[in-house]
Amino acid sequence: MPYARLKSTLATLGGALALSGTAALAQCGNTAAGFEAWKPGFSQQAQQAGVGARGLQALAGAQYATRTIAADRNQKSFRYSLSKFMQVRGADTIVAQGRKRKARSPDFYAALERQYGVPAGVIIAIHGMETAFGGFMGDSSVVSAIVTLTYDCRRSDFFAPHAIGALKLVDQGAITPATKGAKHGELGHTQFLPGNALRYGVDANGDGRVDFYNQTDALASTANFLRQKGWQPGQGYQEGQPNFAVIKQWNAATVYQQSIAIMGARIDG
Repeated sequence: MPYARLKSTLATLGGALALSGTAALAQCGNTAAGFEAWKPGFSQQAQQAGVGARGLQALAGAQYATRTIAADRNQKSFRYSLSKFMQVRGADTIVAQGRKRKARSPDFYAALERQYGVPAGVIIAIHGMETAFGGFMGDSSVVSAIVTLTYDCRRSDFFAPHAIGALKLVDQGAITPATKGAKHGELGHTQFLPGNALRYGVDANGDGRVDFYNQTDALASTANFLRQKGWQPGQGYQEGQPNFAVIKQWNAATVYQQSIAIMGARIDG
């Protein structure tokens, strides 16, 4: 199960920038009490941001995610040493399996690197770290989790654009109110926060929709995210090198950033 992330929030998201500093206007809270009373106010903000009928219906049906709040109050990854973090997350296994995956699909990863400039090792390391290569993509309602975090007073402004993103994904049919993801609302093979999914999603398999539960779409979207965040093709991504700053855009935990860089190099090595 991936630890909670503070992935980069959106620069633009329809009208979502208007939400900055306003989520609290709907009377945020730190317990389940008040959640139902809060939703109509946020529904108004969602409508102003362009959320349609299906998204608003999903918001109305969202439930207070107790497990999400418990996880948010107990984030351990920020307290681990690098060696402990890599041990807990099974870095050696990710590298071993990652090398096999790259060897099985060399053309696919080479095509991603040609298009986005991101080496296979980085994409594979993220995929392995986030969901054990799609083995477990979460068991929490994406909509309920991200809406709960927007209601919660701790980081309402950070999560509000991602809640809007989730509701717009429902409007588009990319997810449903029943779609499962991580406890902080991350979804798919590489656990995109919904606002980032909406902005950086790529239909890589050409079926006319962006599906983060499809590996091809998810990995191409991950490469696109990194490229759009400033990835410099051909430049290094270890600490002190240009692209390490881009890895920081994916996850706020230093040990996570370091682990991705180390594992990526080992997979590509």
